[in-house]
Amino acid sequence: MKDKILHIFLFILLFQAVSASAQNVVFNAEIDTTEIRIGEQTRMRLKLGVDSGHEVIMPKVEKGVISGGVEILDVKEAKSSDGKRDNYTTELTITSFDESSYVIAPLSAIVAGDTCPSNPLGLNVFTLEIDTTKIDSISGTAGIIDVELGWEDYRDSVYLGYISIFVAVVLAWLIVRLVKNKPVIRIIKIKPKQPSHIVAINRINDIKSDSALNVEGNEKELYTRLTDALREYMKERFGFNAPEMITAEIVEELSKIDDKEGLGELKAVLETADLVKFAKMHPSVYENSNNISNAAEFVNATKNVAEENIKQPTEKRIVNRRTRKQKIVLIVSVTLLSLVLAAVVFLLTTDIYNLIN
Repeated sequence: MKDKILHIFLFILLFQAVSASAQNVVFNAEIDTTEIRIGEQTRMRLKLGVDSGHEVIMPKVEKGVISGGVEILDVKEAKSSDGKRDNYTTELTITSFDESSYVIAPLSAIVAGDTCPSNPLGLNVFTLEIDTTKIDSISGTAGIIDVELGWEDYRDSVYLGYISIFVAVVLAWLIVRLVKNKPVIRIIKIKPKQPSHIVAINRINDIKSDSALNVEGNEKELYTRLTDALREYMKERFGFNAPEMITAEIVEELSKIDDKEGLGELKAVLETADLVKFAKMHPSVYENSNNISNAAEFVNATKNVAEENIKQPTEKRIVNRRTRKQKIVLIVSVTLLSLVLAAVVFLLTTDIYNLIN
């Protein structure tokens, strides 16, 4: 019975060898040194070469203890190929903390479904012998050595100090703004408003001095500008909407006013303007000049002198109270900065404590 089992085992090994040979597989395990002292490290490599095109599964190796007291500290895997051969490498950093002789058992790779074991390795771990006859020569624990601190030692503390001061200043400013709830004040410069009669006289004088208007063919523009100036003046001076009224309506409104001085001349100016704009009438230069003068006389006769004595403001203060949303933003900002300041102070305190101790 034992002979049969041995024959089957040899047949399997022979089959694997034939199969591996057919695939031209070379799988070896090697180690940098077979002897180390306790705690020292060495490197073990698993190298597998196979013809390109075969599926290869390298041994799954993880950090931890293998083969009793041998411990894997690091695992690195690599693969290279020249188009004909694929080369796989698994590099293991190993060590041991027990004095002994270890046998690292073979590890198996799978190539095209076939199992290919590596060769076993040996590792001797030994310790240093202590000469007990010279025990007195062994030095004891060294004393505390004072080390001079440099910039790199307290640099972080300085930076944290600056950051904490900056955060504290900003936080204090936000708290003051939140408590006092100061409004945002804007000052706008205002150009003093001129009395209505001065504005009208200036516009009439511009028309009078514009030589391009006082030529034949430009009567329509002349009277349009002249009546616009008069209508705006009457709106400001008397309070009715003269720019939107026809001549008859304006005369009717003015007739209700006690002071009717210059009403006839004004009516003539407005009626002439209507004839020029709608009937294409061409008055003479003399008539144009006379109508301009009558318009100016009407303004001077009806002006409100009290307007000149009214003190006009030169600036306007606009006060905007903070909205609820702005106040919420302030509260959130204060809360976040408080947390940041607390964290920075904690780090600064810890850093200083470590420097002192």
